[in-house]
Amino acid sequence: MEKDEDLEKFACELQDQIMEKTRKQYSETVINHWQNPRNFRKIDNPDGHAKVKGPCGDTMEMFIKMKDEKISECGFQTDGCATTIVCGSLATELALNKSFTQALGLISADFILKQLGGLPEPDVHCAQLAAETIRGALTDCLSQKRSPWKKYYRQN
Repeated sequence: MEKDEDLEKFACELQDQIMEKTRKQYSETVINHWQNPRNFRKIDNPDGHAKVKGPCGDTMEMFIKMKDEKISECGFQTDGCATTIVCGSLATELALNKSFTQALGLISADFILKQLGGLPEPDVHCAQLAAETIRGALTDCLSQKRSPWKKYYRQN
């Protein structure tokens, strides 16, 4: 029993050290989205969809549903790192309940970085990936609105 307690104590101390180091590099907003990602899900039959591969090899997908000219649902999936998840989570939160034009004008890599309190330089591309992907989903949404028949030939 003593070995189990020692192992548990070691694990807790290690976790505390990791979180202390993480808090020196990342804001509480980043940590919150990392530990509790929002909208990490696929949305069936979306009005807008985009899949983008970033320069680091991470892929992100975003899905948008519109209702009454506003984004009523926004989801994302990624095979990327924690920072990519954080940026996708924040981007989908920013888009919710916005009109197409509001979301398109608001969501950029710079705005995502500002809302997160910044990211270390090696992680900045994650914000760029999230912004590019949501803009792609918005563009697809507009395309579907203009040519609704295309939705039936989409492969998600």
